[in-house]
Amino acid sequence: MRIVIGSRGSALALWQANWVRDRLAAAGHEVKVQVIRTSGDRLVGVPLESSGTKGLFVKEIEEALTAGAIDVAVHSLKDLPTEQPPGLTVSAVPAREDAHDAYISREGESFTALRVGGRIATSSLRRQSQLRCLRDDIEVVPIRGNVDTRLRKLESGECDALVVAAAGLIRLGLLSRITHCFAPAKVCPAVGQGALAIETREGDRPLAEAVAFLDDPVAHATVRAERAALRRLGGGCAVPIGAHASMVNGRLDIIGVVARPDGSKLIRSHVSGSSSNPEAVGLALAEDLLRQGAREILEEA
Repeated sequence: MRIVIGSRGSALALWQANWVRDRLAAAGHEVKVQVIRTSGDRLVGVPLESSGTKGLFVKEIEEALTAGAIDVAVHSLKDLPTEQPPGLTVSAVPAREDAHDAYISREGESFTALRVGGRIATSSLRRQSQLRCLRDDIEVVPIRGNVDTRLRKLESGECDALVVAAAGLIRLGLLSRITHCFAPAKVCPAVGQGALAIETREGDRPLAEAVAFLDDPVAHATVRAERAALRRLGGGCAVPIGAHASMVNGRLDIIGVVARPDGSKLIRSHVSGSSSNPEAVGLALAEDLLRQGAREILEEA
């Protein structure tokens, strides 16, 4: 088949799209990658939570997919809203990269050793709230831009440390830059973090079959549970919500967090259930968070 993959133009997005391209090409398909600029790429000076745009990094790519301008979309799954446009579906979730949040220190000191008043930069409200909860004596500041841009800002002294997704650093060959990774019980990752979504049009059976070999059942099950929890909670960029699922002895384990942006209140939950029904496990997590008081935080946001 001739297949056109739609992708953002950042180094990380292109790494991901080219990874899919290479495997489809090895399977005998003729594949090219088409770069599509998204709202998130244009609004670089706007905090994510105040952009007002749903699907900030996927909207234009999904529009191209719906229109038939591309055949397959490759996304960082954490960027994909839980409610997809009519007619589109996630046909494959490849094996997941490290889902943890990574701490990068300019001077090499750990998070606990960072000086009082040290500046940690992150674009995520989810990370900001959990970092503030762990240490109320540091300054958490916003930052935008791709991985290279953020690393340059760190080296120039705009901040003392960064917190970013470990998966992006690993994919770009920057594993050595990581000072350490936070355990999910300390800083719970974003829903879908470390996973890729390969999106196609519903009913396009030949394309769905063409990408099916890229699907990893464990990765797909864990992100289904996480996305079910987020869908029930109804949160977006404006609410610090994290969820991380894993397969343990054939059962699905999931932890989650809902927090106030300032870190003054943080609710955690941990449930497990049958891997045969990932959505039910995710919903159980969400319901427990709501019972503990997450609804109040969500309504405030």
